[in-house]
Amino acid sequence: MSHQCSHGHVHIHPNFSQGLLTPEEKRQMTVQLTLALSTIGLILLSLLWRYIAPQQAAISDILAGIAWLIVAVPVFKAGLHSLRHPDLHGVTDLLIVLAMLGAWALGDLVTAAVLPVLMIFGHMLEERSMMGTRQAIAGLTKLTRSKTRRVNVDGTLEHIDSQFIREGDVVEIRAGDNVPADGKIISGYASLDVASITGESVPQEAEPGSVVFGGSINLNGLLRMKVTHTGEQSTLGKVIALMKDAEQAKPPITRMLERYASHYLILVLMIAATTWFLTYDAQAMLAVLVAACPCALVLSAPATAMAGIAVAARHGILIRNAAFLEELADVNALIVDKTGTLTQGRLRLVDSVLAEGQSYEEALKLASALGATSSHPVSHALAEYVKPDDTLDVTDVQEKQGLGVVAQTANGTALLGRADLFAEHGVTPLPLPEHEGPLVGVAQNGQFLGWFLLADTLRPEAAAALRELDELGIEKKMLLTGDRLAAANKVAKSLGIEDVVAQALPSTKLQEVQKAVDGNWRPLVVGDGINDALALKAGAVGIAMGANGADIALVSADVVLTGSDLRRLPTAIRLSRKCRTTLMVNVFIGLGWTILIVAAAALGLLGGAGALIAALLHNLSTLMVLGNTGRLLQFDETH
Repeated sequence: MSHQCSHGHVHIHPNFSQGLLTPEEKRQMTVQLTLALSTIGLILLSLLWRYIAPQQAAISDILAGIAWLIVAVPVFKAGLHSLRHPDLHGVTDLLIVLAMLGAWALGDLVTAAVLPVLMIFGHMLEERSMMGTRQAIAGLTKLTRSKTRRVNVDGTLEHIDSQFIREGDVVEIRAGDNVPADGKIISGYASLDVASITGESVPQEAEPGSVVFGGSINLNGLLRMKVTHTGEQSTLGKVIALMKDAEQAKPPITRMLERYASHYLILVLMIAATTWFLTYDAQAMLAVLVAACPCALVLSAPATAMAGIAVAARHGILIRNAAFLEELADVNALIVDKTGTLTQGRLRLVDSVLAEGQSYEEALKLASALGATSSHPVSHALAEYVKPDDTLDVTDVQEKQGLGVVAQTANGTALLGRADLFAEHGVTPLPLPEHEGPLVGVAQNGQFLGWFLLADTLRPEAAAALRELDELGIEKKMLLTGDRLAAANKVAKSLGIEDVVAQALPSTKLQEVQKAVDGNWRPLVVGDGINDALALKAGAVGIAMGANGADIALVSADVVLTGSDLRRLPTAIRLSRKCRTTLMVNVFIGLGWTILIVAAAALGLLGGAGALIAALLHNLSTLMVLGNTGRLLQFDETH
């Protein structure tokens, strides 16, 4: 981030792993503060000398002249830089240079020295206000750097820095430890604090098979995890990268102001010249130059954007570009993918049809034990129901491609699979139940036990999230999926979505989004898969589900939900609208206050010390902008 108000351009390239400021930045800030305090000391000494010995005014002037020289050099350097590299901040540099030269030409050396000092303190105030995002990034970065215990092939533990972990490593995570990278739990049970990653205040329960994020904190228990993503490929790494990208981005209003920076400078010079010709009041002319410094106006947009990005990150919403923070406020349509977005994206057991007299618990125990031996996705889904205390021995496992699993147990031959498998082994199954998703039967010792029905289930928060979007004025909703029409209609009906496009290829999805845009809709496009990447780019705003989303979808999206919680969609829109309101108030303060004090200065209402009073009032407007932006930081929907 590069931010500067008046005393010269300070180009900041944060070293996030070392702290909020690099040594060079700290040195520059120390030099500026030292110069400012030295100047203040000399000015006070000059004024005191003039009071004590008014007959020796020359000595007082010499002290004031030295004070002016101390700050003149950096101010002139800043003005020269602004001429070579014009931007909106440079307008302030040039106005202060002109006001300082004017005061010096009039022989008012005290004013010439005090003006840049006041602006230096104003800059420090602004720079401090912009560190919120840095602090957020630095805090997240700390979560990625820790000591961890890697489990070697021989079972021994090796203490290493987490940055040396690689994909495929097995690590041990004890109570109180940070999870060093993304991974899958292979043993143990614990509760994880995931608030820094997903914004959820409720701990996540981790068990064998659970996918966990790097940066989570183990609250209790002992876990062993196989690492799947490290560094910048991990969820936390992507979070940090997105926040850095967002910090560098400029909101549209800032870009517009910069486009007219040179026109603004000419306008101010004309007002100052007119003031001089009409009043012959040099102080009024200087006051106009100082009052017109657009610091509060320049600060209004980036301060709002940085606060919005920091608040969004706290809620598990990663904004890639500050522009989308504003555009989210105007969306009026939702185009959403089904699998992995509205649904969990994995098969779950939803029902069963058992033979008469069969125990559900025993049948599921056998099915889950057999499922744990297979590589088929349906079998994997059943394997999740294996309980820690299950002791069912399964031997001589044979996986028959396209049919199922045959194995031996203490109670005879066990079968898990399709109807054809049972026919092959002379077992008569129950009639196939009506079901849209996959189903699998289980039999033991020649006796059919029952059917288990599986489906990709809706996310539990999906209905509530869509109701909230209704309340926010999202008038049009479309389910856009590559899945079968029957499955899509079932989900759409349960959520009250009228428009459904099924069996859509990536090109079809893109066409549907473009149709909505051409129809004067501003669609919010939500997806998670590779086939959603084009559609995410084409919408007004694209939001990717970050927990299990494909990398290309995350790259294509403008916003990423790290925890894949659909309730964050209305949260993001509400936050965006609050940001827009805050920005409008900030611009009103910055522009309105500037016009007010410029008018007061031009009319000579600021008195004999007009330039100094204008500088103080200028910094007051900066404080008002920062105070209004601070209200935005109170936005909290994490509970």
